Formats: sequence, structure tokens, C-alpha cells
Amino acid sequence: MREIDSKIWSNVEYHFKQKDNLALITELLNLDLFPIKDSYMAYLKRDKSALERNPRTINRICGRLYEMGLNKIFEKCSEPKETNRQIGPMFKDWINNKSLGVEPVDLNDFIANENDAILKASDNVMAEFAKSHLNYHHHKGLDFVARFNKKYIIGEAKFLTDFGGHQNAQFNDAISTIEAPNIKAIKVAILDGVL
Repeated sequence: MREIDSKIWSNVEYHFKQKDNLALITELLNLDLFPIKDSYMAYLKRDKSALERNPRTINRICGRLYEMGLNKIFEKCSEPKETNRQIGPMFKDWINNKSLGVEPVDLNDFIANENDAILKASDNVMAEFAKSHLNYHHHKGLDFVARFNKKYIIGEAKFLTDFGGHQNAQFNDAISTIEAPNIKAIKVAILDGVL
């Protein structure tokens, strides 16, 4: 379950009861998870000024919220992250526990020698290292950068929970990483789930 800030939730309840659509949506956007899937939500979350410019959209979304009721809204807002959204951190935890027999090291230690090592860094730092040292020019971060027997290995880890939509995009991300040309590393895609 996700934690819901009690002050924000109190405001949600108030605006829900007052039927103040704009204030209700504004408060719900302050939570980690919006209670309904709607194609406009990512846009509205990114550009809060768009809320006032799109009253029909706000009214339509609020109509769905009022149909749900406060209990269902709370339930939806507090759902745990989807498994496919947790796999990146789970994979990193697995790597950081020396599961491959090598202690992950920070960037300075990684570049200081040619010993077997796993880079312990954010996806973007790994991608920057791969870009500057391994000719990696893909638009995505990486989940894995390592060196074994003086050979570099880069990779993506994906957990696919179903067929179609976002899952296809995740699969294609991993495949495009291993198909990227002219990279001075062994490329791997670590895939689990529905393939």
C-alpha cells in the first residue's frame, strides 16, 4: 500500500464534498497515484495551468470520481506500485547484494582500474558512462554496467506482466538496447515474466 498524506487526503475529502472540481483534481494530482487512468492525467500533472484551460475535461474526470466515491478513490490512490514498476529497484537490490559475486562500486572506483566490477550508479549515470566510454547512444538509461575479464557488459532489466501496450514498449526498449550498433560492450536484456 502507498502512504497517503493525511493533509492532502483531508483536502480531497473537503473538495469532494463541496463538489469543487478544480480544487479536487488539484489535490489528487499532489498524490503519487491518480485514482483513475485517463489519457489527460500525465499532461495535467505536468502543466497544472492546463487545469483551468480545460474545464470540460476536468468536469468529465470529476464525474467519474464522484461515481467512484471517496472510499474507492482512497483505495485506488493507495494501491502499491505495479510489479513491472518495481522490478528496476528489485534488480538493483539483487545486484547490490553481490549476487554476481562482485561488489558493486561507484563510478570513480569503476574507472580507476580494469578489475572485475559492477557499476553502482543511477540509470542515467550508467548511460553517461556508456556514452563516453562505450559508444552507447541510445535514448534510455541502463540498468546494468559491468566489466568482467576486461570486457564491458551493459544491459536492461524488464519484468513483463502482460502482452500489449506498455509491455510491448518495455520489451522493445530492451531489444533496441541489445540491437544498438557499434557499442564497445556485450549487450544483454534481462527479461522476466510474459514473453
